[in-house]
Amino acid sequence: MKAKISTRRAAARVIVEHRPSIGEIQGLRNTDDPLDLKSSVALVIDQDTDQILFSKNPDAVLPIASITKLMTAMVVTASSQDLDEPLTVTADDIDTRKGSRSRLSVGTRLSRGEMLHLALMSSENRAANALGRHYPGGLPAFVAAMNETARRLGMSDTHYVEPTGLSSMNRSSARDLSLLVKAAYQQPLIRELSTTPEAEFAVGRKAQQFRNTNGLVRNPEWDIGLQKTGYISEAGRCLVMQAELAGRKLIMVLLDSAGKYSRIGDAERLRHWLLGESPAATGAGAAHRGG
Repeated sequence: MKAKISTRRAAARVIVEHRPSIGEIQGLRNTDDPLDLKSSVALVIDQDTDQILFSKNPDAVLPIASITKLMTAMVVTASSQDLDEPLTVTADDIDTRKGSRSRLSVGTRLSRGEMLHLALMSSENRAANALGRHYPGGLPAFVAAMNETARRLGMSDTHYVEPTGLSSMNRSSARDLSLLVKAAYQQPLIRELSTTPEAEFAVGRKAQQFRNTNGLVRNPEWDIGLQKTGYISEAGRCLVMQAELAGRKLIMVLLDSAGKYSRIGDAERLRHWLLGESPAATGAGAAHRGG
């Protein structure tokens, strides 16, 4: 009897874990490409010349999950608010959409700069929401500023409804996200905070260590100037980066990747291909954890 119950529970978990993404529903995962990427959408652009080096469904408009936090950071850095001002996590910052976990309990006090750091490096949703709540005019004004910034950058396929990326209504295209990465790269603080491998923060009464959700920042074969990962079931695994390869600055966008490590594997395939190496040598990618 216990064995049957365990089997049913395992089957139930499998069903939950395999909810189709929007890209999968739209049939984008059936798109062929020469590198056999597992991402439905891929775009690689020369940052200096805007030359497109690789493209796969670049105009598909999809949920972008925590890639949203790059725009959150853009609004915060443009606001000239005091980065040393303490902000407090409240019940309003709890994720009621996905029920995701957070290491920032209600009552946690961190500076605005620390909240921004955790939002970019460790994709902390409560930190991102707290940043929006403490904007002049609150969350409605913050989201309006996100959409206005997108409009100003020419991101015509993009729309935001909240600052964390937990809502599947935050949507964009690879072309638009390349514009966001290019603009965010101009902000030294965003570059620094998004690529920190790990950092310690005083959370409550003890210091806690937080790590970057993108293991590639710890890989010496990569020279990453800016990055952000993202995941919700509707979006699949997502990744945007600015990286330098063979002296060339590149912007890379990967959306709706099918497996837990596949966005990292796709990034490795693209790197090998751009360097003229065999894209098949991507086994090391599976050793990196993403969020």
